[in-house]
Amino acid sequence: MRPIIRVENLSKQYRIGTRGPAYRTLRDALTGFARAPLERLRRNGHSNSETIWALKDVSFEVYPGEVVGIIGRNGAGKSTLLKILSRITEPTTGRVELYGRVGSLLEVGTGFHPELTGRENIYLNGAILGMTRREIDKKFDEIVDFAEIEKFIDTPVKHYSSGMYMRLAFAVAAHLDPEILLVDEVLAVGDVSFQRKCLGKMGDIARKGRTVIFVSHNMAAVKDLCNVSLWLDDGEKRSSGLATKIVSEYLKEINRSKGEAICEFEEDPEKDFQLCSAKLLNYEGKNTKDFSCDEPVVIELLCRVVRPVPGLYGYLSIIRTDGMTVLVSDTFDVPPNPLDNLPVGKHVVRITIPQRTLGPGDYGVYLNFASPVGIKGFDIESPGIVLAFRLSDWTSKRGNSRLGFFSTLLPWVVEEIEE
Repeated sequence: MRPIIRVENLSKQYRIGTRGPAYRTLRDALTGFARAPLERLRRNGHSNSETIWALKDVSFEVYPGEVVGIIGRNGAGKSTLLKILSRITEPTTGRVELYGRVGSLLEVGTGFHPELTGRENIYLNGAILGMTRREIDKKFDEIVDFAEIEKFIDTPVKHYSSGMYMRLAFAVAAHLDPEILLVDEVLAVGDVSFQRKCLGKMGDIARKGRTVIFVSHNMAAVKDLCNVSLWLDDGEKRSSGLATKIVSEYLKEINRSKGEAICEFEEDPEKDFQLCSAKLLNYEGKNTKDFSCDEPVVIELLCRVVRPVPGLYGYLSIIRTDGMTVLVSDTFDVPPNPLDNLPVGKHVVRITIPQRTLGPGDYGVYLNFASPVGIKGFDIESPGIVLAFRLSDWTSKRGNSRLGFFSTLLPWVVEEIEE
């Protein structure tokens, strides 16, 4: 069988601190062409400009009907890979062969024109995918029904909330019959029922012989949905194979990594809200990744707000090394949401997992910050799995042999019954 995607020695280089204009005029293009020889001389001469390789010699093949999960830490090159597959950006070296129509959902509302209505954007996206009006007509009602925006279908999408954007964007990408569907980390948070709906739709697409490439930090979703997984690490292909095996290896590596009791992030001045650091603290306030089941686990986050974000909320999940999500929390757990319109400045956020909550074992901490009404899209800050810790049980009878998700000690009360 011929692969539907073939990637050979793919590399992508970016130059730090340089950014071209969003839209290039003819004058820009001609000026750039004239300057090109001088630029090459400068770069080969005494230039101190830095470059980074987002991808380095990545090769793999995907076959029709496969659902491939792309996993890895932030900065591993996952989104860059999808942008190249979507033809949004060109590789520096290497080649990509695609045999089929590609549908992409890389960011909320990608490819939508804000001044056009939902109806008009459906037809616009279909035309971009190479579909005829008759083909789009056949799918139109199904798309609107899936997106649940019938009342607003003739409203310009600039008036949509980010949640409405996401529903329509996914519905369009998934229903216009692409042979290849590329989905980035846009389903990590939000309405749980819609997440399930989207994951179910991706499964339906795969069962029809279509191909899905799915980037996610949600290891449970990758294991459930994908049969194959590709692990990227610092722009390079670390491993590939059965999803269950690769996800397990990835999570074990995270827990083995040194320094995972604290994670610090480089400042990004373009972000309205940013996570500066994340730490694990014990009951004495000491930084550690080794805990007893008899003590609380404190997750301390340092955040910076440049501009208040309306509707901002935080999402956290605790994940076992087998990819199973065992605990989920968000800032709506105890109202009011403390992150909504957080004022400018630095803030400390603490989440405490009470003692005797989780069973003994190794865990990863996944974080995401989002806003359903955020101007810049749904995902505001998506650091992913940032911390890892180990719980040990030395005081109960079964100790570290205790199975199950929880380590709660339950009283067994015996009462004598009079006959």
